[in-house]
Amino acid sequence: MGRGKIEIRRIDNSTSRQVTFSKRRKGLLKKAKELAILCDAEVGLIIFSSTGKLYEFASTSMKSAIDRYHKSKEENHQLLNPASEVKFWQREAAILRQQLQNLQENHRQLMGEELYGLSVKDLQNLENQLEMSLRGVHMKKEQILTNEIEELKQKGNLVQQENVELHKKMTLIRQENMELYKKVYSTRDVTAASTNAIIPYGFSIGEDSAVPIHLELSQPKQRC
Repeated sequence: MGRGKIEIRRIDNSTSRQVTFSKRRKGLLKKAKELAILCDAEVGLIIFSSTGKLYEFASTSMKSAIDRYHKSKEENHQLLNPASEVKFWQREAAILRQQLQNLQENHRQLMGEELYGLSVKDLQNLENQLEMSLRGVHMKKEQILTNEIEELKQKGNLVQQENVELHKKMTLIRQENMELYKKVYSTRDVTAASTNAIIPYGFSIGEDSAVPIHLELSQPKQRC
């Protein structure tokens, strides 16, 4: 069977009331810790018992949680009042204008302008800022150049590998041409030798077949 619904009202029995308080207090503190961890929330919990004993939990610090609470309440109260809201935004705008003016003045000083009124210490601080900025620029430039040099080295290695492969291919082609050359000319020699062997009576035919052939007939010998 499930548990029956508990009526939410003050427990008259002091012992039961103390036991319930102890159980519910531990459960509430546990839930507060879980909420702070799981949801990344800033939680502040304050409990006073009926006897005036204090129990508390804060995910950061109780003072920080209370200060944040008062600041949030004050801002919400000001936003609810139209006049206070106008003053609030006017104050924010004035703060932003001052920050912009400071940034512009600092930029002009870094550019070497409007240096009047600065003490030696201020000028030294300005010089240190410029040196730090220049050092950062040099480091960034060196890093970019180093990356470009490394990239060029990799491209050079690839080109060199391609040249080696092309050289191998040219060597193979040259060898194939030599083999083909040998086969062609060896075939011509064999054909020429066969043709000379077929001609009878020791006649040889040169390249020009139109050249006349002179025959010398031997005279018959006289009988004694």
